[in-house]
Amino acid sequence: MRKLRFGSKVITYALSFANRKTLGITVSPEMAVTVRAPYRTSSRKIRKILRKRAAWILKQQEYFLAFYPKQPPKRFVNGESHLYLGTQYRLRILRSRKESVRRDGRYIVVRSRNQSRVKRLVEDWYLEDASRKFSAYSQKWIRRFKKYGKSPSGLVLRHMRTRWGSCTPKGKIILNPELVKAPRGCIDYVIIHELCHLIHRNHTKGFVKLQSDLMPNWERWKTHLEHLLA
Repeated sequence: MRKLRFGSKVITYALSFANRKTLGITVSPEMAVTVRAPYRTSSRKIRKILRKRAAWILKQQEYFLAFYPKQPPKRFVNGESHLYLGTQYRLRILRSRKESVRRDGRYIVVRSRNQSRVKRLVEDWYLEDASRKFSAYSQKWIRRFKKYGKSPSGLVLRHMRTRWGSCTPKGKIILNPELVKAPRGCIDYVIIHELCHLIHRNHTKGFVKLQSDLMPNWERWKTHLEHLLA
């Protein structure tokens, strides 16, 4: 691992050498920077190229922040605030032999046999609701993508520590169920973003144009998502 200072920022990157003609730089969704250089490339040349691309690297890392869930751990106690579709609700915990979770006004009412069960009940409720919502929300966008001759091979939910969504090389769309805590516009933005990867694997100009055609105000929802769960 190496480090490069660029203004007030420090870029940490992994450097490797390979049988190639040009130096390649990639930024992963986890914001990790990888540099692959041709054999016998000098450290001075590598750093010179990195300085030229430093602004792009930082921009890519900033871009991926929109897909980085950052909510602090919850305690799942009475009166605690929890997000659902962009609105804050308070937990109301009731002792009951018959367990359930439902929304009632500005409360998420949890009926539980004991306090130790509350967290599991609420998380299961979020997961089940996210599955229904995401399936319904994605259908109109999937239908629109058929005109491009593209459809996802599947839509699944998976808890991811540093991402809101992803698109596998085989075309499977993966969404983080935590996204159900964000407003509908944010959810649509992530769905559209991942569907665009069916056509453009990287964030090229073509990718941005397609995303903008489908959702002209996507930057607004991207910014909203960045700050909502920070």
